[in-house]
Amino acid sequence: MKDSAAAKKRCARVAAILKTLAHHQRLFILCTLIRGEATVSELRRECGASQSVISQHLTRMRREGIVQARRSGNFVYYRAADPKLSELIMNMERIFNE
Repeated sequence: MKDSAAAKKRCARVAAILKTLAHHQRLFILCTLIRGEATVSELRRECGASQSVISQHLTRMRREGIVQARRSGNFVYYRAADPKLSELIMNMERIFNE
């Protein structure tokens, strides 16, 4: 029974991550961040969305543990939080880039 409970907990965690990444802009942001750190301004240029929209997406992804941030001077740099997420994104790109 313990294995079943642990499996359910893992599935709930993965489902929360996938639900967050189901939005096309959040997925694009993560695709950008697996290639290296970026500021909100850099992500705005890549995504073509407003700074406030990018910040809202990053806030949600930070809450879910998908991205991490570090401050350097006046700038906040974001990056993918877990190498497993980078591996997931790279596999999805490999599978779906036709």
